[in-house]
Amino acid sequence: MRKIKFARRASWAGLYALLLALAIPASGQLGLSSSVTPGLIAHYVGLFGPRARGRLDDWKEFVRETAARTGPARNSSGELELLSHVNRFFNRVPSSTDLALWGVDDYWATPSESVSIGGADCEDYAIAKYFALKELGIPTARLRLVYAKTWLSSQYAHMVLAYYPDPRVDPLILDNLAGSIELASNRPDLTPVYSFNDDDLRVPDMGIHISGTSVRQWQGVLEKLKRELTY
Repeated sequence: MRKIKFARRASWAGLYALLLALAIPASGQLGLSSSVTPGLIAHYVGLFGPRARGRLDDWKEFVRETAARTGPARNSSGELELLSHVNRFFNRVPSSTDLALWGVDDYWATPSESVSIGGADCEDYAIAKYFALKELGIPTARLRLVYAKTWLSSQYAHMVLAYYPDPRVDPLILDNLAGSIELASNRPDLTPVYSFNDDDLRVPDMGIHISGTSVRQWQGVLEKLKRELTY
């Protein structure tokens, strides 16, 4: 089993052109629990039933309590504790398929959608953790959504969240398929295809085909997040 290598910096001219073509829009303040208004709660209660209200309230309370407990000033060990709290909270959401939840083969849900419906698949877990950690003060430069291949999933394609305490070190992997947070080097099952955050998209190997459709799913998530602010 070869050691997994997550891309940190790409310098190929072809990749630069690709990044321009697939420009990743920033999420700004979208997707935060603080943006869940009474109107949005009522909207999702109407779609998913009365249990959606309690689930959304639990998410908001979790973020409030976690923020109060950890505080704004953290060292590296404090950030690791925060990762653990967020990973456990969202991994409690029951795992399901897009087809069962949304009636389509591939659907990237917003955090509010995942929490409200009470189900998620790999992209939904990673996206929810990304926004929660950002809301709790982790710089987005340390977080990357990683689209990967893994033999642990029957779907083979998979998404995880990577946390880089420093861009020069092995990242930690938050994964709904794993009970604990592991170093990327301890996850030989994962082969990264591309990774992205609010700032950019990176490709470990220019020989790997990039699916523009998959990246457009992220753009679709951001559009849904903007619509959620109107409720």
